[in-house]
Amino acid sequence: MILFKRFKIRSYEKGLHFRDGEFQGLLAQGRHWLFDPLRRVRVDVVSLRDAWLAHDKLDMIVKSGALKDLAIVLDLKDHQRGLVWIEGRFSHLLAPGLYAFWLGMREVRVEVIDVRHVRFEHEDLKVISNSAMARQLLDICTVGRDHVGVLFIDGRYVDTLSPGLYAFWKGTADARVVEVDMRETTTDISGQELMTADKVSLRINALVTYRIIDARKAVSSTDDVRQSLYRETQMALRAALGTRELDVFLTDKDAVVKEIELAVRRRAGELGLSVVSVGIRDVILPGDMRDLMNKVTEAKKAAEASLISRREETAAMRSQANTAKLLADNPTLMRLRELEVLEKIASTSKLNVVLGEKGLADRVVNLL
Repeated sequence: MILFKRFKIRSYEKGLHFRDGEFQGLLAQGRHWLFDPLRRVRVDVVSLRDAWLAHDKLDMIVKSGALKDLAIVLDLKDHQRGLVWIEGRFSHLLAPGLYAFWLGMREVRVEVIDVRHVRFEHEDLKVISNSAMARQLLDICTVGRDHVGVLFIDGRYVDTLSPGLYAFWKGTADARVVEVDMRETTTDISGQELMTADKVSLRINALVTYRIIDARKAVSSTDDVRQSLYRETQMALRAALGTRELDVFLTDKDAVVKEIELAVRRRAGELGLSVVSVGIRDVILPGDMRDLMNKVTEAKKAAEASLISRREETAAMRSQANTAKLLADNPTLMRLRELEVLEKIASTSKLNVVLGEKGLADRVVNLL
């Protein structure tokens, strides 16, 4: 029958001595013989190299006072969290509960944080957020470049966040960050079936370019600001086209665009938006109307061509009449004209000139 148990505790270890489940004390370095004829003694050997003392009966060990001056003891309440640094490096986050960390072997530092302030701010936030336990205790989000984050806590607006990394404690409040893109955005208003004042159906594709200038208003005023702007532009298109006949619209589309833009800008301001531009990209007519418009255009162009041709003929005849009158009144100019004709004939064919009593030009004219 074995009456004693032998336990060896090394220099970097401690022994947790229990008898009948009750904590009796710590065993220091060395060999220990404990009387245990009924097998009621248990010694848990723990390493001081593991800074964190994790044990299912830690509360009994702490209550005994055995850890005084040997360990950092933390009893975190519901509104507290702990940040543990070991050897100057971040180790882990602590949830509410009882903890103990050995002193002596390793440098241990613990920061206790009050989480009643929901947003967690720390100079080493990036390092902390990359730890294994961070996602268990923190809601972590990143606001991207050219974006802002609209922060709501328990449904109430709190702040507008610039690009960067942010963290919020879980379980203390409902924190929500809505990320908003602040860059210019183009919305395509495509395939709108509209009817003009003269009952002509046509399809219009339009473009609206805008950017968000008030992120809070854009998020709070409607569930989908892009869809709201889309619907407003649709209504403005219908209102502008419904009061104009087709010919008026096609002749002055710029006036329609200005009217639409004015209506959209007014509503966009209420949504926290700034409209950069509004434009009509395509106007698509029905097949029969398109054929009719082509025929009308063809007839107009034919009439314009005929008119231009008549004008040119009239101008040519007037020029000829003026030239004839000028030559008739000036014989010398007539002779010069004759010489020009002879020069052209000489340059294009063989010319025999016969000299006689009369002038050269008269002789040539007689030959012709």
